[in-house]
Amino acid sequence: MKKYLIILMLLPWATLAWGQSTQMMKEPTKYKGYHTLTIYDSTDVFMEESGLTRMQQHRRIVMLDYQGCKKNNVVTMDFDPLSAYVEINEVLVHRYYSGTTDTIVSAKHGHVYEYVAPARLIYWGASQKMVEVGHLDPRDELEIKTSRKGYTYALLADDDESMYIPPMRGQYYDIVPFWSDQPVMEKVYRVSVLTNKGLQFAVYNDAKGMQCDSVRKGDRTVYTFTRTDIMPLKKQPSALASNDMECKLLLSTTHRWEDKSMWFYGVNEDYGSFVPTDEVRQKVAELLKGKKSEQDSISVLTHWVADNIRYCGISMGEGEGYTLHNAEMNFTDRCGVCKDKAGMLVCMLRAAGFKAYAAMTMAGERIDRIAADQFNHSVCVVQHRDGSYELLDPTWVPNVRELWSSAEQQQGYLMGLPQGADLMETPVSPAANHYIRINGTSTIKSDGTLTGTVTITAEGQSDAAVRGVFSARQSEWQRNLEQEMLRIDPRCVVNSVKHTDNDKYLEQPVSITYTYTIPNYAIVDGDELVFIPFTARNLYSRAMGHLYFDTTLTERKQPFKDRCSRLVEINETITLPDSYASMDYKGVIRGVVSPAVNYGGGFQLDGNKLTFGESAMYNKRVYDASDWPAFREAVRCQKVMASTPVVLHKNSTKPIEQQ
Repeated sequence: MKKYLIILMLLPWATLAWGQSTQMMKEPTKYKGYHTLTIYDSTDVFMEESGLTRMQQHRRIVMLDYQGCKKNNVVTMDFDPLSAYVEINEVLVHRYYSGTTDTIVSAKHGHVYEYVAPARLIYWGASQKMVEVGHLDPRDELEIKTSRKGYTYALLADDDESMYIPPMRGQYYDIVPFWSDQPVMEKVYRVSVLTNKGLQFAVYNDAKGMQCDSVRKGDRTVYTFTRTDIMPLKKQPSALASNDMECKLLLSTTHRWEDKSMWFYGVNEDYGSFVPTDEVRQKVAELLKGKKSEQDSISVLTHWVADNIRYCGISMGEGEGYTLHNAEMNFTDRCGVCKDKAGMLVCMLRAAGFKAYAAMTMAGERIDRIAADQFNHSVCVVQHRDGSYELLDPTWVPNVRELWSSAEQQQGYLMGLPQGADLMETPVSPAANHYIRINGTSTIKSDGTLTGTVTITAEGQSDAAVRGVFSARQSEWQRNLEQEMLRIDPRCVVNSVKHTDNDKYLEQPVSITYTYTIPNYAIVDGDELVFIPFTARNLYSRAMGHLYFDTTLTERKQPFKDRCSRLVEINETITLPDSYASMDYKGVIRGVVSPAVNYGGGFQLDGNKLTFGESAMYNKRVYDASDWPAFREAVRCQKVMASTPVVLHKNSTKPIEQQ
């Protein structure tokens, strides 16, 4: 009976939106360039006492061009059979030109196919239900009715409908995007919950104002959230995730993050996720032999898990979703996803005598204050003897000198502690922790040949980026190393290259030293010498992600992100074939001083010696829009240095210009 009541609740909203569609379709220029227009998108959710939810969705979509027709000629629903049951109940096509309606799927008509969903690295048995719609024409309308029972993540399956009850039994949450990459005339989300559950909700990034209503019906409260005229946000390059900038609704009956923290701790302790086996204890003892400090022990265990547990997720029975597989399985199989790597590290740390726990985080997006499950990644936390906690991430640090990847700075996380914990955020990692330094000495001969030595050293995330040259088979290292030089100048002849032992990456930061020769590098023409300092040309740009930002963008209205904070220092001393008295430099270089970014660079000429140098400090991973002028100018200056030649003159009629 409940199911039919929910479906009936949709009808008034569908009728209202359909009445609006005629008026709004009179504004063709508003939707120019888009492929579809959703007339209405209505969702009704009914939550039971156990936390089990039943959802009905009803959508009607207008095809605006043939690309939209192609995109919608198959209706697809993704789901995990271990935690959700879905149905495509009805699919209709309202033909614009003929005025007829084709029933593709109904209760007694049509066929719904079910396939294993495409997957990469994580093979947990996700499925798809599909309906072939077939040919569509612009102005045709696709009407879809679907239903879902269950939740997103799989946990410990029991029997019958209990497998669809969410992991935190009796609780409900949802994260509802009220944004779209195609325009939507009206979107409605309605949820019926028991009043005593005390549903909390918040709307984020809503400049227009969402309509929120609630009605008490017996022991239940029905909440309705409506937003109209949803237009896609034109995102600027390197913008934050859509959920961090566009309108979204968070709902949860869990009132405190501490409750979620204690639940996460308890469900894994009850399952026995971190109980070490004899084999694990033996391996821990072997790894810690000779280790004298607390930090050395933490480091060796973190990196052993990072480097020896392969990232690959397959369905291994009980223990998917929020429950971490036990140590016996992880240690035997030596593979798993983030939660398996985190669980293995918790187990090994406990075997070594540490207090260690699993934690949850959200890579790539902000976690907001409503205690909805805004997580996509599992990590580890260890408590030091002084009581402080340290985050560890064995998933993101294979062959990385860090224990916690600073590509995850300014990121929310929740520790699973017995006493509970509040939501926290990882701090900004100082730029100096992620330096790349390029130091060179070179000589220009009278025929323009350049010979020199250049050394690249790096630390932190910059170290990890530089080490990318060693990511292939060892037989390919030499070629990869030479390619970095040939990318700067195809004429470059690498005479020798030496580097630190990549297998001993924990012992010292990466260092690579080249000696090289480049014939005809500089133009020598009578009293003039023209060239670009070799080190200025963005050698190992793989470690300088800021260089890939488009500096022609003069204004930003949206926050933006880089891979990591970083420090760039480049210096070169060039011996010239003769003494020169003056220098022309057409590049405009300015100093940059701001809390977010600092930059300085220039030249100094002294007879037959030219010294070049520049330094840039990028102090964040996530930047405010107001940081863009300083960020842009620093990047622009480095690009100018890389592309603008120096012109030296033997006569002294022109002054030396030092930037």
